[in-house]
Amino acid sequence: MEGNRDEAEKCIKIATRALDAGDKEKALKFLNKAEKLYPTDRAKALLDALTKNGSSAGNGAYRRRAADHSPNTGAQAERENQQPGEQGSKGFTQDQVEGVQRIKRCKDFYDVLGVSKDASEEELKKAYRKLALKFHPDKNHAPGATDAFKKIGNAYAVLSNTDKRRQYDLSGGEEPSSPSHTHAGGFDFHRGFEADITPEDLFNMFFGGGFPSSTTHTFSNGRSSYSRHTDGHERTNDRGDGGFSMFIQLMPILVLILVSVLSQMMVSPPPYSLYARPSTGQTIKRQTENLHVDFYVTKDFKSEYKGSALQQIEKSVEEDYVSNVRNNCWKERQTKTDLLYAAKVYRDDRMRKKAELMTMDNCKELDRLNNIFRGG
Repeated sequence: MEGNRDEAEKCIKIATRALDAGDKEKALKFLNKAEKLYPTDRAKALLDALTKNGSSAGNGAYRRRAADHSPNTGAQAERENQQPGEQGSKGFTQDQVEGVQRIKRCKDFYDVLGVSKDASEEELKKAYRKLALKFHPDKNHAPGATDAFKKIGNAYAVLSNTDKRRQYDLSGGEEPSSPSHTHAGGFDFHRGFEADITPEDLFNMFFGGGFPSSTTHTFSNGRSSYSRHTDGHERTNDRGDGGFSMFIQLMPILVLILVSVLSQMMVSPPPYSLYARPSTGQTIKRQTENLHVDFYVTKDFKSEYKGSALQQIEKSVEEDYVSNVRNNCWKERQTKTDLLYAAKVYRDDRMRKKAELMTMDNCKELDRLNNIFRGG
């Protein structure tokens, strides 16, 4: 089930683009597919809104949302401000160039977002929304806009995370001068303060799919790449000179698969699990001494791990647990934000009440752990 999550997210993105284009039937098709692959509150909220408001209402709401977040100048004013000779969708204005240069010169995440160091969570969100729309690669074609967009996303992802923001503030927020910390486009990032989420995924969390465009932007390991799709079909130019030739070409892949399978068979399972796993014999419940985190081991664990070895295992358990709680809290917050935003767009009290009634169990647990850390 967990493996279908990425496919479900792709279906949701396709559905939101279809909704922007006014194609309700296609949007419903892909939202239903996303629900079957990996049920999420986001897909369910969009399905409920589509079913309740109908095609024209849903499409209008999405267009109102885009209008609410559009830059103040508007598309017409932007065309009027273009420099002579700038034609077509790839044109850019002098203001856009100057904006990119400003982001490029910033050495501090607070400066990137244009907020003070005591900015609230709501102020950070407001600043991010404005800048992300302004510098998104589908909206801004000025040189370096893609890297500026990544830097804005990285700044927000770090400052919106309580733990990372605290660590960032303690570091003084100074950019390293070493060339090893320089990413594409000349922008410097903190090696220890990189975002846990890609700029495009972060943007989609806020705006539900971004700008409709035939060009798909993907970000990986600090580099940007672009892949163009034509009517959803890909062209293939694979050629072969017969079955034997194809077998020779596939031979390295088959060898890699075989080696991977054999290595997995030879690797022993980890000595603990955060959940009971009868298939590996990890059914004996234990608890860490420091944070009192429950974990499960085999019946031979007690005799194999003692002293410093046991302490190291418990430390690993607590690190895994805190990481899981932090990630789940992030998801809870984003789900609640999406529900409240959808409720506002569609004027749906049921969605608003659902968001307000969310228990936020992982965020409460994260607060408890933070209190323990501060007390210790």
